Amino acid sequence: MEYLFTSERLGFRNWQEADIPLLAEMNSDPVVMEFFPALQDHQQTIQFVRRMQKQYEEKGYCYFAVDRLDHNECIGFIGLCDQDYKADFTPCVDIGWRLKQTAWHNGYATEGAKRCMDYGLRELHLKKIYAVAPKVNTRSEHIMKSIGMHKVCEFNHPALHEDTRLNPCILYLKEG
Repeated sequence: MEYLFTSERLGFRNWQEADIPLLAEMNSDPVVMEFFPALQDHQQTIQFVRRMQKQYEEKGYCYFAVDRLDHNECIGFIGLCDQDYKADFTPCVDIGWRLKQTAWHNGYATEGAKRCMDYGLRELHLKKIYAVAPKVNTRSEHIMKSIGMHKVCEFNHPALHEDTRLNPCILYLKEG
């Protein structure tokens, strides 16, 4: 497999057709999607992959498909994505991650987010990278802190205004 870049245990690459079934399975897993307003179906998963492929071609980054190097096994995504919903800090570049359950609790999200942060700031020369999560998602907030981001504020996410559990969000930032 050819990777755009690697970390100690992970390889980062653009999406392939073969990744769609794994991502569709993750997107329909209520545990994986606990902090999202809804599960995503197969068609939504395809649309996501197409959007990431296009963004990668245009910008050199996306929420990358991420593989464990020891098994060449795709475990989900970690990477950078443009966000343009209506907020004081948008448009912006966001760092995010979603891994299948069997990859949890191994440090992959933190390791991968650190490497993607480095790629964005040092290699792409991005000035700022943000991270957003519902306030109740303390695991993601822990990762944000672990990769050297600092909390900017709490805000009500405009796309989640009808979801009282997920609407209060936290915003973290790392500047280059």
